[in-house]
Amino acid sequence: MAERKAVFFDIDGTLWDFENRIPESAVAAIRALQKNGHLALLCSGRTRAFIREPKLLDIGFDGIVSGCGTMIEYEGRVIFRRSLEQELLEHTVRTVRRYGFRPILEGPEYLYMDREEFAEDPYGKKLISEMGDCLLGISDHWGEWEVSKLACATEGADREPCYEQLARDYDYIIHNEAVTEMIPKGFGKDTGIRRVCGLLGMPLEDTFAFGDGMNDIGMFEVAGTGIAMGNGSPAAKEAADYVTDPLHEDGIWNACARFGLI
Repeated sequence: MAERKAVFFDIDGTLWDFENRIPESAVAAIRALQKNGHLALLCSGRTRAFIREPKLLDIGFDGIVSGCGTMIEYEGRVIFRRSLEQELLEHTVRTVRRYGFRPILEGPEYLYMDREEFAEDPYGKKLISEMGDCLLGISDHWGEWEVSKLACATEGADREPCYEQLARDYDYIIHNEAVTEMIPKGFGKDTGIRRVCGLLGMPLEDTFAFGDGMNDIGMFEVAGTGIAMGNGSPAAKEAADYVTDPLHEDGIWNACARFGLI
Protein backbone atom coordinates (compact mmCIF):
# COMPACT_ATOMS: atom_id res chain seq x y z
CA MET A 1 0.00 0.00 0.00
CA ALA A 2 2.12 2.88 -1.28
CA GLU A 3 -0.13 5.87 -0.48
CA ARG A 4 -0.20 7.31 3.00
CA LYS A 5 -3.35 6.41 4.93
CA ALA A 6 -4.90 7.95 8.03
CA VAL A 7 -6.13 5.44 10.59
CA PHE A 8 -8.57 6.61 13.28
CA PHE A 9 -9.05 4.70 16.53
CA ASP A 10 -11.90 4.88 19.01
CA ILE A 11 -10.71 4.34 22.59
CA ASP A 12 -13.26 2.56 24.78
CA GLY A 13 -13.92 -0.99 23.65
CA THR A 14 -11.48 -0.57 20.76
CA LEU A 15 -8.04 0.28 22.14
CA TRP A 16 -8.78 -0.65 25.73
CA ASP A 17 -11.42 -2.32 27.88
CA PHE A 18 -13.37 -0.96 30.88
CA GLU A 19 -10.31 -1.51 33.07
CA ASN A 20 -8.11 0.45 30.62
CA ARG A 21 -6.11 -2.59 29.53
CA ILE A 22 -4.48 -2.10 26.10
CA PRO A 23 -3.33 -5.20 24.20
CA GLU A 24 0.36 -5.14 23.35
CA SER A 25 -0.54 -6.22 19.83
CA ALA A 26 -2.58 -3.02 19.37
CA VAL A 27 0.37 -0.86 20.43
CA ALA A 28 2.67 -2.81 18.12
CA ALA A 29 0.25 -2.43 15.20
CA ILE A 30 -0.05 1.34 15.64
CA ARG A 31 3.70 1.84 15.79
CA ALA A 32 4.22 -0.48 12.81
CA LEU A 33 1.72 1.34 10.60
CA GLN A 34 3.35 4.66 11.50
CA LYS A 35 6.74 3.22 10.61
CA ASN A 36 5.24 2.34 7.23
CA GLY A 37 4.40 6.02 6.68
CA HIS A 38 0.74 6.01 7.74
CA LEU A 39 -0.91 8.27 10.34
CA ALA A 40 -2.53 7.06 13.55
CA LEU A 41 -5.10 9.29 15.25
CA LEU A 42 -7.42 8.89 18.20
CA CYS A 43 -11.07 9.61 17.39
CA SER A 44 -13.07 9.51 20.59
CA GLY A 45 -16.35 10.56 22.09
CA ARG A 46 -14.35 11.44 25.19
CA THR A 47 -13.46 15.10 25.46
CA ARG A 48 -9.80 15.97 25.85
CA ALA A 49 -10.08 16.27 29.64
CA PHE A 50 -10.81 12.55 29.77
CA ILE A 51 -7.98 11.54 27.43
CA ARG A 52 -5.12 11.77 29.87
CA GLU A 53 -3.83 8.27 30.61
CA PRO A 54 -0.06 8.21 29.90
CA LYS A 55 -0.05 4.60 28.72
CA LEU A 56 -2.52 5.61 26.00
CA LEU A 57 -0.91 8.89 24.99
CA ASP A 58 2.59 7.43 25.13
CA ILE A 59 1.72 5.19 22.17
CA GLY A 60 2.49 8.31 20.15
CA PHE A 61 -0.54 9.27 18.08
CA ASP A 62 -0.17 11.81 15.29
CA GLY A 63 -3.39 13.55 16.26
CA ILE A 64 -6.46 13.45 18.51
CA VAL A 65 -10.07 14.04 17.51
CA SER A 66 -11.93 14.38 20.82
CA GLY A 67 -15.43 15.14 22.04
CA CYS A 68 -17.10 13.75 18.91
CA GLY A 69 -15.29 16.16 16.61
CA THR A 70 -15.54 19.24 18.85
CA MET A 71 -11.76 19.46 19.28
CA ILE A 72 -8.94 18.42 16.96
CA GLU A 73 -5.20 18.30 17.62
CA TYR A 74 -2.57 17.46 15.05
CA GLU A 75 1.12 17.07 15.75
CA GLY A 76 0.61 18.51 19.23
CA ARG A 77 -1.25 21.64 18.11
CA VAL A 78 -4.94 22.46 18.57
CA ILE A 79 -6.36 23.22 15.14
CA PHE A 80 -10.08 23.27 16.00
CA ARG A 81 -12.11 23.78 19.17
CA ARG A 82 -15.84 24.23 19.71
CA SER A 83 -17.46 25.01 23.07
CA LEU A 84 -21.12 25.38 23.98
CA GLU A 85 -22.45 28.77 25.06
CA GLN A 86 -23.05 29.22 28.80
CA GLU A 87 -26.68 30.29 28.41
CA LEU A 88 -27.45 27.18 26.36
CA LEU A 89 -25.63 24.97 28.86
CA GLU A 90 -27.53 26.35 31.83
CA HIS A 91 -30.81 25.85 29.98
CA THR A 92 -29.73 22.33 29.01
CA VAL A 93 -28.79 21.26 32.53
CA ARG A 94 -32.04 22.56 33.97
CA THR A 95 -34.04 20.87 31.20
CA VAL A 96 -32.44 17.43 31.39
CA ARG A 97 -32.76 17.35 35.17
CA ARG A 98 -36.41 18.27 34.93
CA TYR A 99 -36.95 15.10 32.89
CA GLY A 100 -34.93 12.90 35.23
CA PHE A 101 -31.56 12.84 33.44
CA ARG A 102 -28.28 12.91 35.39
CA PRO A 103 -25.83 15.01 33.35
CA ILE A 104 -22.05 14.93 33.02
CA LEU A 105 -20.63 18.01 31.28
CA GLU A 106 -17.53 17.23 29.22
CA GLY A 107 -14.92 19.80 28.27
CA PRO A 108 -11.33 20.11 27.06
CA GLU A 109 -9.87 20.80 30.52
CA TYR A 110 -12.44 19.50 33.01
CA LEU A 111 -15.43 17.22 33.42
CA TYR A 112 -18.30 18.43 35.60
CA MET A 113 -20.49 16.05 37.59
CA ASP A 114 -22.42 16.35 40.84
CA ARG A 115 -21.03 13.36 42.69
CA GLU A 116 -24.13 12.71 44.76
CA GLU A 117 -26.04 11.97 41.54
CA PHE A 118 -23.59 9.17 40.69
CA ALA A 119 -22.72 7.80 44.13
CA GLU A 120 -23.67 4.20 43.21
CA ASP A 121 -23.01 4.42 39.48
CA PRO A 122 -20.03 2.34 38.15
CA TYR A 123 -19.19 4.92 35.48
CA GLY A 124 -19.40 7.73 38.03
CA LYS A 125 -17.01 5.84 40.29
CA LYS A 126 -14.65 5.38 37.33
CA LEU A 127 -14.65 9.12 36.67
CA ILE A 128 -14.00 9.90 40.31
CA SER A 129 -11.08 7.48 40.48
CA GLU A 130 -9.48 8.57 37.19
CA MET A 131 -10.12 12.30 36.89
CA GLY A 132 -8.80 13.58 40.22
CA ASP A 133 -8.75 17.38 40.35
CA CYS A 134 -10.03 17.57 36.77
CA LEU A 135 -13.49 16.43 37.90
CA LEU A 136 -15.47 19.38 39.23
CA GLY A 137 -19.02 19.77 40.50
CA ILE A 138 -21.71 21.15 38.21
CA SER A 139 -23.44 23.06 40.99
CA ASP A 140 -20.20 24.25 42.62
CA HIS A 141 -19.05 25.82 39.34
CA TRP A 142 -22.39 26.94 37.95
CA GLY A 143 -21.97 29.14 34.91
CA GLU A 144 -18.18 28.73 34.87
CA TRP A 145 -18.01 25.65 32.64
CA GLU A 146 -16.13 25.19 29.40
CA VAL A 147 -17.99 22.29 27.81
CA SER A 148 -18.10 20.68 24.38
CA LYS A 149 -20.76 18.00 24.88
CA LEU A 150 -22.78 16.14 27.50
CA ALA A 151 -23.30 12.56 28.54
CA CYS A 152 -26.46 11.74 30.48
CA ALA A 153 -27.58 8.82 32.57
CA THR A 154 -31.18 8.34 31.44
CA GLU A 155 -32.40 5.13 33.07
CA GLY A 156 -35.98 5.68 34.27
CA ALA A 157 -36.07 9.20 32.79
CA ASP A 158 -38.79 10.69 30.60
CA ARG A 159 -36.51 10.68 27.56
CA GLU A 160 -38.54 11.48 24.45
CA PRO A 161 -40.05 14.80 25.62
CA CYS A 162 -36.60 15.90 26.74
CA TYR A 163 -35.08 15.04 23.37
CA GLU A 164 -37.80 17.03 21.66
CA GLN A 165 -37.20 20.06 23.92
CA LEU A 166 -33.51 20.22 23.00
CA ALA A 167 -33.54 18.90 19.44
CA ARG A 168 -32.79 22.29 17.89
CA ASP A 169 -29.38 22.44 19.56
CA TYR A 170 -28.23 18.83 19.92
CA ASP A 171 -27.81 15.60 18.05
CA TYR A 172 -28.24 12.50 20.19
CA ILE A 173 -26.31 9.27 20.35
CA ILE A 174 -28.63 6.93 22.24
CA HIS A 175 -26.51 4.01 23.37
CA ASN A 176 -29.33 2.30 25.28
CA GLU A 177 -32.08 3.18 27.77
CA ALA A 178 -29.48 4.20 30.35
CA VAL A 179 -26.97 6.33 28.41
CA THR A 180 -27.30 9.17 25.89
CA GLU A 181 -24.62 11.49 24.52
CA MET A 182 -25.67 15.01 23.55
CA ILE A 183 -23.51 16.54 20.83
CA PRO A 184 -23.70 20.08 19.42
CA LYS A 185 -25.85 20.03 16.31
CA GLY A 186 -23.88 19.03 13.23
CA PHE A 187 -20.88 17.52 15.04
CA GLY A 188 -19.67 13.95 15.30
CA LYS A 189 -16.66 11.74 14.80
CA ASP A 190 -17.40 11.94 11.09
CA THR A 191 -16.99 15.74 11.03
CA GLY A 192 -13.69 15.33 12.85
CA ILE A 193 -12.40 12.95 10.20
CA ARG A 194 -13.55 15.31 7.45
CA ARG A 195 -11.70 18.23 9.04
CA VAL A 196 -8.51 16.23 9.47
CA CYS A 197 -8.63 15.10 5.84
CA GLY A 198 -9.20 18.68 4.74
CA LEU A 199 -6.13 19.80 6.66
CA LEU A 200 -3.99 17.04 5.20
CA GLY A 201 -5.38 17.26 1.69
CA MET A 202 -6.17 13.57 1.96
CA PRO A 203 -9.13 11.88 0.22
CA LEU A 204 -11.62 10.28 2.60
CA GLU A 205 -11.19 6.99 0.77
CA ASP A 206 -7.63 6.88 2.15
CA THR A 207 -8.88 6.58 5.73
CA PHE A 208 -9.59 3.65 8.04
CA ALA A 209 -11.68 3.85 11.21
CA PHE A 210 -11.72 1.35 14.09
CA GLY A 211 -14.63 1.36 16.54
CA ASP A 212 -17.07 -0.69 18.55
CA GLY A 213 -20.15 1.33 19.45
CA MET A 214 -23.05 3.53 18.43
CA ASN A 215 -21.02 6.74 18.29
CA ASP A 216 -18.65 5.09 15.80
CA ILE A 217 -21.29 4.54 13.13
CA GLY A 218 -20.89 8.03 11.65
CA MET A 219 -17.15 7.45 11.55
CA PHE A 220 -17.68 4.20 9.64
CA GLU A 221 -19.96 5.95 7.16
CA VAL A 222 -17.43 8.65 6.22
CA ALA A 223 -14.18 6.67 6.36
CA GLY A 224 -12.89 4.78 3.38
CA THR A 225 -12.99 1.57 5.41
CA GLY A 226 -14.89 1.14 8.67
CA ILE A 227 -13.68 -1.69 10.91
CA ALA A 228 -15.76 -2.90 13.86
CA MET A 229 -14.21 -4.80 16.73
CA GLY A 230 -15.43 -8.34 17.29
CA ASN A 231 -16.58 -7.29 20.77
CA GLY A 232 -18.55 -4.38 19.30
CA SER A 233 -22.28 -3.73 19.36
CA PRO A 234 -24.53 -5.34 16.74
CA ALA A 235 -25.29 -1.90 15.27
CA ALA A 236 -21.60 -1.07 14.89
CA LYS A 237 -20.88 -4.40 13.22
CA GLU A 238 -23.78 -3.91 10.84
CA ALA A 239 -22.54 -0.46 9.82
CA ALA A 240 -18.89 -1.48 9.34
CA ASP A 241 -17.23 -2.62 6.13
CA TYR A 242 -15.33 -5.30 8.02
CA VAL A 243 -15.56 -6.97 11.43
CA THR A 244 -12.24 -7.93 12.97
CA ASP A 245 -11.47 -10.05 16.01
CA PRO A 246 -12.22 -8.81 19.55
CA LEU A 247 -10.00 -6.32 21.32
CA HIS A 248 -8.13 -8.93 23.38
CA GLU A 249 -7.81 -11.35 20.46
CA ASP A 250 -5.48 -9.09 18.45
CA GLY A 251 -8.34 -7.43 16.59
CA ILE A 252 -6.43 -4.27 15.69
CA TRP A 253 -3.26 -6.09 14.64
CA ASN A 254 -5.17 -8.62 12.53
CA ALA A 255 -7.18 -5.96 10.68
CA CYS A 256 -4.11 -3.79 10.05
CA ALA A 257 -2.36 -6.82 8.60
CA ARG A 258 -5.36 -7.79 6.47
CA PHE A 259 -5.54 -4.34 4.87
CA GLY A 260 -1.80 -4.06 4.30
CA LEU A 261 -1.15 -1.27 6.80
CA ILE A 262 1.54 -3.32 8.52
